Amino acid sequence: MSKYISPLSLLALLVACGGPSKQEKAQAQADTPADTVATAAAPVDLPAPYATKSVTKRSKVIGWPAGRTPTVPAGFTISQYAANFNSPRWIYVTPNGDVLVAESNTVPTDTKKKIAAALDLDPSKSLKPTSANRITLLRDTNQDGKPDVRETFLSGLNQPLGMLVLGNYFYVANTDGVLRYAYTPGQTKITGPGQKILDLPAGGYNNHWTRNLLASADGAKIYISVGSGSNVGENGMDKEVRRANVLEINPDGTGEKIYAAGLRNPVGMAWAPGTNTLWTAVNERDELGDELVPDYLTSVQPGAFYGWPYAYFGTHEDPRRKGEAPDLVKKTVVPDVALGPHTASLGLAFYDQQRFPARYRSGAFIGQHGSWNRSSFSGYKVVFVPFAKGKPAGKMEDFVTGFVADEATKEVYGRPVGVTVLPDGAMLVADDAGNTVWRVSATGTGS
Repeated sequence: MSKYISPLSLLALLVACGGPSKQEKAQAQADTPADTVATAAAPVDLPAPYATKSVTKRSKVIGWPAGRTPTVPAGFTISQYAANFNSPRWIYVTPNGDVLVAESNTVPTDTKKKIAAALDLDPSKSLKPTSANRITLLRDTNQDGKPDVRETFLSGLNQPLGMLVLGNYFYVANTDGVLRYAYTPGQTKITGPGQKILDLPAGGYNNHWTRNLLASADGAKIYISVGSGSNVGENGMDKEVRRANVLEINPDGTGEKIYAAGLRNPVGMAWAPGTNTLWTAVNERDELGDELVPDYLTSVQPGAFYGWPYAYFGTHEDPRRKGEAPDLVKKTVVPDVALGPHTASLGLAFYDQQRFPARYRSGAFIGQHGSWNRSSFSGYKVVFVPFAKGKPAGKMEDFVTGFVADEATKEVYGRPVGVTVLPDGAMLVADDAGNTVWRVSATGTGS
């Protein structure tokens, strides 16, 4: 008779991973004092590495009960914009106002994770056996805040995320490359063949398969975010070529160069209103303890280096890469705004409309997918960072919350990711675990 292994026991075996020895941790604590870093928005206290134990605490997604929604501040309402998706991760609004939703998710590549996905052993719903690999179009023809047209815009993709309309083309960023298709404004379906204009490195750690797209204001350049293939380069930096970067290309895929480097997992990208400054939300490294390392929002300086994997949040050397690249550590740029450790800050949108109250205008909204490497949950919400004159001008604050059902039982209703602003001034939030897109609108006059 064969021995039975419970699903919970098997899951524990599947997610278990080795870490630094006690001696290495103690030495790192002795060598690295706690520090405080002043950023544009607020000071950030950084403890020594391994000041607390690295903890695995995965959420259990239970879905949204009927009539339940996330929570928004007074003066706003939130409602279901559309539902019944298969992992709606990213949202893009076309120039004519159509809403495109990229449905895609992590697909396991190694045997252990494939087993976990096949047996539905990942309670956080991050691992699934397959990905929908499609883009769904939503159109609100009568402007009542609910789409009345829903079509499959494009299918047969490979873990798509970033979308872009530029000139007469529609671009999509698969995990392994950028494709473009002939496009006519208003069409509800792509029927012609695509052209792959750029290959991208694929595979790797956690959810670093995502590739986002952003065009320059004049349309002359396209920027592509490419996350690392590992936590801190533990598989060898030869496996990280062209990764942990924002890349720049011409619209036909030529002229590739590294726009900025050392960004572990940059996902959301946007231009601060009224400026030519690119900003990105970056998902930082794991396994240094509860409070390390803070995810961040930062302006992206051309040619700058942001530390990964050798340093974090400025010139704080990662003990796991100690002494390997002192010149790069020295030149590491301090990011602008700390967004909390292990929050999985991914989505980014600046509020460029007029319907929200004045204090929100030109500010940044960041979708935080939520932690797995912290003893207490962090993230699982959309946060807001006020801006003035193109720069952070206040502390981060909660905006859309209520995704955590009961931390004691690790239960969450959903997990927010992409955020975008509609032409009518409302904001959409993609909840990939809840398979829902939420709409946030202001109830006041907008003054």
